[in-house]
Amino acid sequence: MMERTEQFQEKTIKTEPIFKGKIISLQVDTVELPDGKTATREIVRHPGAAAVLALLDDRMLVVEQYRKPMEKFQVEIPAGKLDAGEDPMTAAARELEEETGYRAGKLRPLSAFYTSPGFADEKLYVYLAEDLVKGESAPDEDEYLAVEAITFEQAQQYMKEERISDAKTILAVYAWQIYRLTGEI
Repeated sequence: MMERTEQFQEKTIKTEPIFKGKIISLQVDTVELPDGKTATREIVRHPGAAAVLALLDDRMLVVEQYRKPMEKFQVEIPAGKLDAGEDPMTAAARELEEETGYRAGKLRPLSAFYTSPGFADEKLYVYLAEDLVKGESAPDEDEYLAVEAITFEQAQQYMKEERISDAKTILAVYAWQIYRLTGEI
């Protein structure tokens, strides 16, 4: 096991705010390196997000939407950013219902991870939704989604075609695979 090496920690000397938007902010930090030299770090601040692996009759609920940064459509599990101070499980339940119209009778944490720790602090929480009940979807006013319940084979094919190519959905597909093989996640 690797030991923590506190001596390699970087000390922030100065923070320069560059941009503050609706979802993210960007700052440039000047840091002191372990050898005493300085360097800059470009850092994206993000409030975090929650995502849901929702299984319905051995099908995974997904949404397809256009993702402007990649200039393509993506198939993803339901997800969205955390509101200020919001519990990630509450956000997961909200996003599932808003995007798919389904409510979860039970949510269980699967994993949490930093999406891009080299330049961003976004932490994404992934939950398993169980005991789904159909309701009404209510996507955000600037959100245009197609909802589908796909088979495991479709999910694998979508990954090969890069229609599924984001980390949270790939993680969900592999968690689903483990669940299908073992009955547990």
